[in-house]
Amino acid sequence: MKTLQTRRCALATLAALAVAMGGTLGTARADTQHYPSKPITIVVAYPAGGDTDVLARVVAEKLQTRLGQPVVVDNRTGAAGTIGTAYVAKAAPDGYTLLLAPNTIAITPHVLKGVAGAQVDPTRDLTSISQLGSQSLFVVATTASGVTSMKDLVAGAKAGKIQTYASPGAGSPMHILAELFDRSAGTKITQVPYRGSMPAVADLVGGQVPMMYTTLGPVQPHIKAGKLVPLAVADSKRSPFLPDVPTLAELGYKGAEVGAWQALMGPKGMPPELVKLLNQHVQEILKMPDVAARMETIALTPTGGDPASMSKLVQNDYQRYGQIVKEFGIQAN
Repeated sequence: MKTLQTRRCALATLAALAVAMGGTLGTARADTQHYPSKPITIVVAYPAGGDTDVLARVVAEKLQTRLGQPVVVDNRTGAAGTIGTAYVAKAAPDGYTLLLAPNTIAITPHVLKGVAGAQVDPTRDLTSISQLGSQSLFVVATTASGVTSMKDLVAGAKAGKIQTYASPGAGSPMHILAELFDRSAGTKITQVPYRGSMPAVADLVGGQVPMMYTTLGPVQPHIKAGKLVPLAVADSKRSPFLPDVPTLAELGYKGAEVGAWQALMGPKGMPPELVKLLNQHVQEILKMPDVAARMETIALTPTGGDPASMSKLVQNDYQRYGQIVKEFGIQAN
């Protein structure tokens, strides 16, 4: 009798659990179907005015129009971008907190390995939504430095006249490029890391540092004004934005090819149907002529693609940069 009663209680418990789970899943589906029902935040882990921030505001404006809810950009800076990234990684995976990030997120976990709170693995702790664009990295010098070519730069570095370079932060693609270039050229130029591109460029133009590894957007106005000189591009081929500037490989500096990309991501565990919805909106946004024109002003080429492709890109870069960081012993505090 007790066995039968126990069995009935167990069945009743299982039935109640099934109903409860069904109700929870049904609510989750309903929330996804009615998304968004409140404002969305796109976190940028760098200061206002840089490439990532500019792109985030373009995407936010278009998403707001398409989704019918406010989309705001929140600049959460510091610790080479890990403060903003960690904030998103810990957020609810409901699509209301997103991250617009450069490929720095695939590097900093390796560079800041011993730093508490910096261990955000983008392959595990974030959800890839879509790549937005790709960018070339350039080597630029101040006109005041007297450097007009990579030959001048290398000679100046070996003579002790060029001792430092500005970067938007330790663990950035620019930091990696600097290490690879030093190995190829036989130089040793010391990094001066900043909290983003804009403060780095300000000190560069102000004469506090003689050179910088950078994307084109933040320095382009100063190149046009004659204050900065572009020396080389770190791609396998010349950039359509500055076709007269040679590649490092052309000039004999092999093994120093590093590019940059920008992507929209979210916390881990986002529902696939929500990821698909956001990805579809992004693909349409990237096809808009005014968006392409705005991206061109920061020398960013629209790319797009599905979440799986973005996830694979993140995984490949995470592995590649992990090996480079280990090889060079790159660390940051």
